[in-house]
Amino acid sequence: MYFKMDKGTVKFFNDARGYGFITPDDGGKDVFVHTSGLNSHIRDNDKVTYSVEQGQKGLTAINVTAV
Repeated sequence: MYFKMDKGTVKFFNDARGYGFITPDDGGKDVFVHTSGLNSHIRDNDKVTYSVEQGQKGLTAINVTAV
């Protein structure tokens, strides 16, 4: 299965709650990220690559990797 990889910046990520948001480099709405979608640990302002899938409440980032 092929996923298009997008690039963005972690707007915020709350380790205790296990979620946050990524601001896409190409503009558009922030993308929700849950700890289950992480390939590596992320922190606020990290540059990341990720894929997007449709979640129950909107777009969700998966395969998130800090670069």
